[in-house]
Amino acid sequence: MFKSISKKTRTAENKNHFNQKLITPMILGSILNPINSSIISVALIPIGQAFGVPPSQTAWLVSALYLATTIGQPVVGKLIDIFGPRLLFLIGTSLVGIAGLIAIWSPDFWWLVVARVLLGLGTCAGYPASMYLIRSEAERTGEESPMSILTILAISSQTVAVIGPVLGGILIDISGWQSTFLINIPLSLACIFLGYTRLPKMSSNTVQKKRNLISIDLTGILFFGITLICTLLFLMSPSVYKVYLLCIAAMTGSLFVITELRIKDPFINIRVLKGNTPLLLTYSRSLITAFVTYSFIYGFTQWLEEGRGLSPSHTGLLLLPMFLTAIIVSKTTGKNPDIRLKLIVGSIVQFIGASLILLTNHTSHIVFLVVIVLLFGIPQGVLNLANQNAVYYQADPKQMGASAGLLRTFIYMGAILASCINGVFLKPGAISIGIHHVAMFSVGIAIVLIIITLFDRSLRNNNHGKRTIMEGVQNRK
Repeated sequence: MFKSISKKTRTAENKNHFNQKLITPMILGSILNPINSSIISVALIPIGQAFGVPPSQTAWLVSALYLATTIGQPVVGKLIDIFGPRLLFLIGTSLVGIAGLIAIWSPDFWWLVVARVLLGLGTCAGYPASMYLIRSEAERTGEESPMSILTILAISSQTVAVIGPVLGGILIDISGWQSTFLINIPLSLACIFLGYTRLPKMSSNTVQKKRNLISIDLTGILFFGITLICTLLFLMSPSVYKVYLLCIAAMTGSLFVITELRIKDPFINIRVLKGNTPLLLTYSRSLITAFVTYSFIYGFTQWLEEGRGLSPSHTGLLLLPMFLTAIIVSKTTGKNPDIRLKLIVGSIVQFIGASLILLTNHTSHIVFLVVIVLLFGIPQGVLNLANQNAVYYQADPKQMGASAGLLRTFIYMGAILASCINGVFLKPGAISIGIHHVAMFSVGIAIVLIIITLFDRSLRNNNHGKRTIMEGVQNRK
């Protein structure tokens, strides 16, 4: 009798708490993108040397992944809203393994770019699937999902970012740049197994109902993709002879906006963005934050290897304090609900770090370089977490998958702009001058981030989002 009562009690408790079995596949799916983003940073120079291509071309390895994810994240987010997280998670993580195989057997540089495109598409599912699961668990239990779950996602991504450059540098020194892609195969197999065994299935009736409510805007996707690709092609190698690319981008961009305003279920809901100013500002901050962060991660890393003469393994070790600092800062501030304070502190420190890069040269002491790296760890720890939490509270719960995907889209757009800037300025023989030009851009952008944050009044009422969520959950009960 007592055993029966105890069993019933445990069952009731499980129904009212977040399903712990979901955490491992959520984490593994979410880290696929950051590990491929961070590990490539120390591989750009060795890959360029292996294929005989300059930094302006190796920048495509960064841009290709982010271009694919920029377009793919909102699409996959909507598909997750329709079909549930399980199917898209399994498809995406399978692509990651296939991309790893293509990369290690690439006959030339552009096949490697193709592999990075597949990696970008494959890593699209992890994050929006995790955000969907967090929201669905809140609705199932009738309680708001704990802040610790969101913090775990942020910390896990930062932990992988710690491992990425260090592991990548060691692997390159031991067995070449191919090993930085090989790691995707075991990760893919683990995700497929955990996704298949642990993620919940969505009933066919539920899928059919959602398919009737949500549609995929293929026209909008096409116009958005052409706009982004033409802009990227111009920015990677700007010249008067390529102005026609900007004209095409302006035309398709206008058609994209017109299309999105006219259809019922657009690829990117411009009306929602226009009506939700706090969410739009959060996306803008995410883009700016990503620009400065990735300008540093990719640009500064290449300068350390060519301008400062460090090996890939030493460069990876030098980046270690940044990511460790980010983890410590995220863990320390994760439970603090004050989003505005995190954004203010992070944006100011980011400005200081970018300014110090202007003082570097080929004789800069390692201690000074470590100080710069440590400073960049602080905004890495607080800004991403603050923006992620802001989207969680500002977005419509019914569009959480798409909203989470759109957050990553803006982050990737910032990364693409950063790779363009690095490709333009980091030229062979002038990489030290180039990193100073990159730093000047970053300083200006960091100032914009500070201004946006200070004048955003909605951040002073960030608890409103929490009340809205719980009211919605209670109304559905």
